[in-house]
Amino acid sequence: MASSSSSRLLALLSCLVLALLANAEVHHHEFVVQETPVKRLCKTHNIITVNGQLPGPTLEVREGDTLVINVVNRAQYDVTIHWHGIRQLRTGWADGPEFVTQCPIKPGGSYKYRFTIEGQEGTLWWHAHSSWLRATVYGALIIRPRENKAYPFGRPSREVPVVLGEWWDANPIDVIREAQRTGGAPNVSDAFTINGQPGDFYNCSQKETTAIPVKPGETALLRFINAALNHELFVTIAHHKMTVVGVDASYTKPFTTSVLMIAPGQTTDVLVTMDQAPTRYYIAARAYVSAQGVAFDNTTTTAIIEYDCGCASDFGPKIQPAFPVLPAFNDTATATAFDAGIKSPEKVKLAEHVDEYLFFTVGLGLFNCKPGQLCAGPNNNTRFTASMNNVSFVFPQTDSLLHAHYYKIPGVFTTDFPAYPPVQFDYTAQNVSRALWQPVPATKLYPLRFGSVVQLVLQDTSIVTAENHPIHIHGYDFYILAEGFGNFDPKKDAEKFNLVDPPQRNTVAVPVSGWAVIQFVADNPGVWLMHCHLDVHITWGLAMAFLVEDGYGEMQSLEPPPVDLPMC
Repeated sequence: MASSSSSRLLALLSCLVLALLANAEVHHHEFVVQETPVKRLCKTHNIITVNGQLPGPTLEVREGDTLVINVVNRAQYDVTIHWHGIRQLRTGWADGPEFVTQCPIKPGGSYKYRFTIEGQEGTLWWHAHSSWLRATVYGALIIRPRENKAYPFGRPSREVPVVLGEWWDANPIDVIREAQRTGGAPNVSDAFTINGQPGDFYNCSQKETTAIPVKPGETALLRFINAALNHELFVTIAHHKMTVVGVDASYTKPFTTSVLMIAPGQTTDVLVTMDQAPTRYYIAARAYVSAQGVAFDNTTTTAIIEYDCGCASDFGPKIQPAFPVLPAFNDTATATAFDAGIKSPEKVKLAEHVDEYLFFTVGLGLFNCKPGQLCAGPNNNTRFTASMNNVSFVFPQTDSLLHAHYYKIPGVFTTDFPAYPPVQFDYTAQNVSRALWQPVPATKLYPLRFGSVVQLVLQDTSIVTAENHPIHIHGYDFYILAEGFGNFDPKKDAEKFNLVDPPQRNTVAVPVSGWAVIQFVADNPGVWLMHCHLDVHITWGLAMAFLVEDGYGEMQSLEPPPVDLPMC
C-alpha cells in the first residue's frame, strides 16, 4: 500500500515538474577564454577575455530556464567561471570558485557548466573565479520573468546593462603576483570603466565613451553591476532621479534616489524616466572608500545618456554633457542612507526559530616576517593578511573542497571553523592589541545540517584599518535584518531588526567599523564559499566556507559530479 502511494506521489511530482518546465528553455553557449589585444588609456594590452569581448557576452534567460555553457580555456592561465548569485540548487559542481567546487580548467581544457535558474528574476552576472582574471573576464546575466508573467513595475521602454569595471594599465595577474611575492598591497587600478570604456576624463578614451541612446519621455531600466575588483562605487546621473526596483536578482520596494552605492558583486536595477531637456547627460561613477590612509583609484568613469528628440538639432559630440554631483569618496553617510532605503516589496516570512547563532569577525591582519621572506607590509617586517574569526582561509591546491567532501577524502579540510571569535575584544577600538593582529592560516569549514536556520552577525574590526567589506555567500540569498556601527550588542541592537520587509541579497556591504546581521535557511547541500568581494582581501584570506550536509532523499542531496569535472 505504501509503495502504491509512493508511486502515485512520484507520478504527481513528475507531472508537476513537467508542467513547470513546459515553458522553460535550454540555452547552449560556448565561452572561449582567450588572449585578446585591447587598447585602453593609449596602450594596447593582451588581456584575457571571453570570446574576445570586454565585457564578455550578456546571457539573457527567463526564470526556469537551464544554461549549458561550455568553457574552453585557450589562455595561458588556469580559469574557472562563477555564476554570481545563481542559487545552484543541488548543482554545486557548477558554482565555479577554484579549489572550492572544482579544480581549475587548465590551459587547453574545457568544462561544461550546467544549471537551472529557479525562483530568481532580475540582474546577476558571471565572472572568472581564479586569481585576478575577473578584472577582464566578466559579463551580465539577465533573468526575465517567465512567458506571460510581467515585471512588478511598468514595462520599461528599453533595458540596458551598465557594467562597472576596473582597469589596470598592466597585466592584473602580474599585479597580484607581485603583491603576493612581496607581502605588500597591490598597485591600485588606473581607471574605472562603464561597459568596458573608461569615458571622457581619461587619456585617449573620449572617442570610445559608452553612449546610451534614449527618447524623451520614455522610462529605461538600467541594470547596474559592480564588476570592479577592489572598489565600491558611487553612481549618479546628471539631472535624473533613479527609482530602485531590484538588487541582486530580488525585487525591492521602489524608492527614488539621486545616488547609488554598489559594492563589488552587487547589482542594482533602476528605472529612469527621461524627463529632462533633450540633450546629453553623464552617468558617472567614482570610488567609495571607507578605509583610512589606504591608496585608492581616485578617478571618475563616465558614460553618456543621449536623448534622440527626432528634431533637426544635432546634440552630437559638440555639446558637453551635463555632469552630475557625486558624493565625496569617503561619504559614509550617503552610502548608509542608500542601503537603508532597500527593502523587500512585501512582508517577508522569516523563520520562527533560529538553529545556529553565529558571530564572525571580518577584517585585516598582518603576518610577521619569516627569515628569508620579502615583507613589504607596514614597517617592512610584516605581510598583509585577512581573516574571519581569526582564521585566514587557505585554498587547497591538490583537490577541491566539494570533491573531497563528496568522496570523503581526508586531509583536505577540517570542519572546526569557530562559531564565535576565539578571543572577544573591542572590535572597533582605535588601538586593538597587536597580539590580535596575527590570524591562523587554515582550511576550516563550518558544518550545517540541511534545513537549519542560520542567523549570522558579521562584525568589522579595526585591525590595520576598519573598512566596509562586501561579503558574498555562494549558493544562497539571505535577508539582511539590520546593520549598524560600533560593536554589535545582542540586547540593544536586536531592537533594530527589520522583521517585516528586510531586503534579500547575495552580497552585503558590512559597514565600516560596524556590523550586519543576516539570516538564511541552509536548504542547498554542498560546500559554499563566503568571502569578501574586494579581491585583494580574498587573496589575503578573508573567506571561509559552509559545508551544508545532504537532507533526506534525492531532492535534498547534492547531485553526483559531472563526468567532465576538471581534476587537479
